[in-house]
Amino acid sequence: MAFRELVLEHSHAMFRLAWRLSSDESAAEDIVQEAFIKAWKNIGHFRMESSFKSWLHRITVNTAMDYLRKHVRRKQFETEEPEWETADQVGVTVDTGTQIDISTQTQAAMMDLSEAERTALLLKHYEGHSIQEVARIMEITTGACKQNIFRAVKKMRIALRPLVAT
Repeated sequence: MAFRELVLEHSHAMFRLAWRLSSDESAAEDIVQEAFIKAWKNIGHFRMESSFKSWLHRITVNTAMDYLRKHVRRKQFETEEPEWETADQVGVTVDTGTQIDISTQTQAAMMDLSEAERTALLLKHYEGHSIQEVARIMEITTGACKQNIFRAVKKMRIALRPLVAT
């Protein structure tokens, strides 16, 4: 019963993270299901050194990376729009003479990042974890975490620069 309540409480956030990592709804569902199975089997290993949410995110990230290595060489982007921030939400001005789907461009730019860069960026800026939490989830040093985020932001700025009017 208690584990069911944890599933209900954390499943939406885990799905959102898995979807952002995979860009595929079906894959995200599989990833979340597998992550909960792993959490159930390993609940006795939770050491309470971090929050339960961080522990679940670590399992979700690791499960997503394993899934993507096994099932996806290079993801083709689907026509469905993910829940990325739109131009209005981030204050970007788009040249009205061009028809640009910022959501699709952002998703494409995210998928061009390395796994480590994409994961660090998503955990920090979309999931709201601190640098220390992201490093713990990814099982890397805080310096490596900062570097992954720095490189990801730099690559995203370059990739999305043509979308932004100066």
